[in-house]
Amino acid sequence: MADFDKNKFEAEFGSIFIFLGMGHFSNAIVIEEYSPNWKLEFEQMSKIFVDRLSNLVLSVEHIGSTAVPGLCAKPVIDIDIVVDSVSELKKNIPILVDLGYQYQGEVSIPDRFVFRPTSRIVPDDGSQRLWLKHHLYCCINGSTALRNHLILRDALRKDELLMNAYGLLKRTLAKTANNMDEYVMGKTSFITKILSQNGMSNAELEAIMEQNKTVIPFPRK
Repeated sequence: MADFDKNKFEAEFGSIFIFLGMGHFSNAIVIEEYSPNWKLEFEQMSKIFVDRLSNLVLSVEHIGSTAVPGLCAKPVIDIDIVVDSVSELKKNIPILVDLGYQYQGEVSIPDRFVFRPTSRIVPDDGSQRLWLKHHLYCCINGSTALRNHLILRDALRKDELLMNAYGLLKRTLAKTANNMDEYVMGKTSFITKILSQNGMSNAELEAIMEQNKTVIPFPRK
């Protein structure tokens, strides 16, 4: 694995390592080393979604840090089910509810629809298996929300220097952020720089930054 050269990285990306306070907050963010089990867990859940949703979806995407081999992450699997339109999304809702999810709507991010698992056995395929914690979204194909997820994932997968820098940033924020919102905001500058370099418009980037000020990645109870 390539070593991270902070000076070389900042020459290209600018200084993005933001110090966010002096102490841990009560609900500490746990960052773990990469585990191949994350990919396996996604593949097994994805098979259930494809089997049940069939031709109603375009693809099932493993997104977020657990989708990047070698990258440290919170042990939470992030999944995007990609659909053509809102009308296709509506056809998926009763099927996902039957699998044990609670439909929660867009939650302030356009074209990204949230489905909360109601227990550890969700998606419930009848096996009573306990799954890892995961976040499930349905995203409209071509939407800013989906492009955000896929561009970041693909950029980190193909650039080891970038991946190592992001891992260091995440570990730093996990130690210094006073709350989850600070953790999310601390990553925003890094992420939007990558998105900008990979074709996202200024209007899209401004929307993402504004959403990150007020919306956490997945609604919490």
